[in-house]
Amino acid sequence: MSDPAVTFPAPARIPYPGGCVLEPGPYALDYLLRWRADVTVRGTLHPDTPVFPLLRALLADPAAHGLSPAEAGAARDRFLELAGQALTAEGGQRAWLEREFR
Repeated sequence: MSDPAVTFPAPARIPYPGGCVLEPGPYALDYLLRWRADVTVRGTLHPDTPVFPLLRALLADPAAHGLSPAEAGAARDRFLELAGQALTAEGGQRAWLEREFR
């Protein structure tokens, strides 16, 4: 199997500040939608980049980034898997992330 065209690390544990202002699940969703990491697209490093907005851009126009639609979809699926695990650990639902891609 070849290396994925888009790579990024798994999100670390979400740093929930606690308190009664925001529930952990919605806070985690907001955090993951703004989460920054080093992302590599076809060998080009995008340092400290907001991952979710970049993935949306890749899905909107894969060819502009040298990707196939399937490769962009695989990157989205990996994000949903990894970020979905972090979200559910905080009481959220993976479906919330899936909805953000629509």
